[in-house]
Amino acid sequence: MASTAPRMSPEGDGSASVLLLPGRTRLVLAGEVDTSLGEELTRSVAEVEDAGLPVEVDVRHVTFMDSSVVSALAGLAFRYPHRLVFIKPPDVVRFLLEVTNLGEMVDIVDDVPSDDVLSDTGQQPLSH
Repeated sequence: MASTAPRMSPEGDGSASVLLLPGRTRLVLAGEVDTSLGEELTRSVAEVEDAGLPVEVDVRHVTFMDSSVVSALAGLAFRYPHRLVFIKPPDVVRFLLEVTNLGEMVDIVDDVPSDDVLSDTGQQPLSH
């Protein structure tokens, strides 16, 4: 399994990372994800697209999300041939999915996949 190390925003409040899993790719967002992730989020989304596999967006540890991140995810959902799957979105993310109608373009699961490589305790992916 390959992965990228979590990329922290300059303020250290949010992170974006990519896990390459068997048969799918996972974009992991955590903390306060906003415009300060900028280039890191752009690279992570590009890495997900380059993999060409079904995509899971793990947002279960997001505490804040701004419109720049919603826009990046909407762009990915629009361009990508597979429906994105959002894992356990917290209320703040569910609200944004609803008001932007992005929720109609993605699938939402409330259970972590049984073969999940991350615990549900907030542990971030490790670089391999």
